[in-house]
Amino acid sequence: MLLVNTPDIPNKKIVETLGLVKGSTIRAKHIGKDIASGFRHLVGGEMKEYSEMLNEARQIATKHMVDEAVELGANAVVNVRYASSSVVQGAAEIMVYGTAVIYE
Repeated sequence: MLLVNTPDIPNKKIVETLGLVKGSTIRAKHIGKDIASGFRHLVGGEMKEYSEMLNEARQIATKHMVDEAVELGANAVVNVRYASSSVVQGAAEIMVYGTAVIYE
């Protein structure tokens, strides 16, 4: 499955637009890692536990979107966009969406 954040695929012809596809997940770290990040917040530095959590969440959300695109018969998703929001302290929702297409 080809994923691009542009409205078209360079040097390829989109022959059919199948519609909007999306994927989302809400992720949280367990309390131990949340406490460790809290200490790091006080002294500064990268909050690696949250970076890992968000990377995992993007991968899961992207898989959900790709699964939806495959169900439609797509071989690519164009205009891929990510959004995130805080749900509660220590948890975040990641959403990804784009347009499922068939290209030659």
